[in-house]
Amino acid sequence: MVFWSETCSHCIRYDVYLNSFSDSHPEISLVAVASRQGENLGQIRATVAARNLRFPIFHDSGGSVARQWFTQQTPRAFLIDMERRLLYRGAIDNFKYPQDPEYGAYLEPAIEAYLAGRPIERKETASFGCAVESVYYILPKALA
Repeated sequence: MVFWSETCSHCIRYDVYLNSFSDSHPEISLVAVASRQGENLGQIRATVAARNLRFPIFHDSGGSVARQWFTQQTPRAFLIDMERRLLYRGAIDNFKYPQDPEYGAYLEPAIEAYLAGRPIERKETASFGCAVESVYYILPKALA
């Protein structure tokens, strides 16, 4: 599961990764949860069409799922096994491109270890990205 936003520039960077996820990992289901304050179903549908997104997206209107999962920014990934045990949570990677010598993947090594039956070495990483909810999104009126 990945908490995702249609407007978050950090999430846009992962379009290709998320679109190819089911091809790369047919044994794992992926769902994106769109919880960002102010995003509506119409915006999400338009984004799906414009960016040709092929992964399933659940619209978490009001952000209740994000609050239940203590998620404050997008993207934030969770790897959960068949018994609903949390195996990994955090960033997909260190937000560098794979060709960058300082690139570090976080989610993929966790998936590889899980599928191979090995212990996951890094079970949690800090997330970064766009806020799911912010007072700046709901200012009552323009500042004078």
